[in-house]
Amino acid sequence: MTLRYENVNYTYPGAATGVFDISLEIGRGELLAIIGASGSGKSTILKLLAGFVKPASGRILIDGQDVGALAPEARQLGVVFQNYALFPHMRLWENVAYPLKVRGIAQPARHARAVEMLDRVGMRLRADDFPAALSGGQQQRVALARALVFEPRGLLLDEPLSALDAGLRMEMRDEILRVQRASGIATLLVTHDQEEALSIADKVAVMREGRLIQLGTPRELYETPVNANVAAFVGQSNLWPGKVAADGIVETSIGPLACDTAGRASGEPVTVFVRPERVEPTEQPTPAGRPGHFAGSVAVDRYLGPVRRIDLAVEGGLIRIETHLREPVSAVSIPPEAVRLLPVT
Repeated sequence: MTLRYENVNYTYPGAATGVFDISLEIGRGELLAIIGASGSGKSTILKLLAGFVKPASGRILIDGQDVGALAPEARQLGVVFQNYALFPHMRLWENVAYPLKVRGIAQPARHARAVEMLDRVGMRLRADDFPAALSGGQQQRVALARALVFEPRGLLLDEPLSALDAGLRMEMRDEILRVQRASGIATLLVTHDQEEALSIADKVAVMREGRLIQLGTPRELYETPVNANVAAFVGQSNLWPGKVAADGIVETSIGPLACDTAGRASGEPVTVFVRPERVEPTEQPTPAGRPGHFAGSVAVDRYLGPVRRIDLAVEGGLIRIETHLREPVSAVSIPPEAVRLLPVT
């Protein structure tokens, strides 16, 4: 079962916002996460697949079938919303069984199937409870069971964990991944949480102003962003304006760096990109002007438990560092393999 967008366009009535020329495919058993700033179009992509809005052009296909003319209920997609949307007057098994009820399944069969799904998400023993008796994480598990109970053609997750606290989000994203893998179902996840997307998705799509900027594996997005916008949005980053000084050397606002210049001409402008965890604190400053070596003073030191995020003030700007070290930091080196050159945007 595959979910596919082919050159899809949609503009909200009376506005210039929407999504433009979107092409994506989610294969059987694959989880695709969509991330982007507020207003980037990520929720619109989900609404288009669900059938809540209709594309102005392009096609949306489920297992090869063009579903553009189908109503949401005819698309046979399971949807999990941010607010759970459980019926408060129904027991948990009745909530889970509701999609089967509207499909005309007899009560004994839908009860058995609902209890089976509650068992899959670890909630079988609470089948006769009402939603008010559950925590937020437990209610989200029930919502997930309800979305999967009728064996949908695809699963859509719309910010499913944003209402939960940090510790519970981590637990629930692992649970979602476990259930999704067991079901082998094509899944679209819309989230503002980058860690959530990178940790469970097979592929991640980055949206900006209604357009798909980059699609790739979590590793590809993090290590090889296509431009400075993606580099700045996904994770922490150092980004400096620069220009190629010579083969293997780039000049930046903070000084020279050794790197692979990939045959670029001397004088070519670039954006220089380095992840903070690739910056290496050193015990002693090195001679001034040596490429990739800098001395400075700590401007900001953020203690986050396992790591520290430090802004080191050097001549010409700041270097962001992420380190496990507890000792004072006054000098760093940036190895050539940590440096990537991006196009100027």
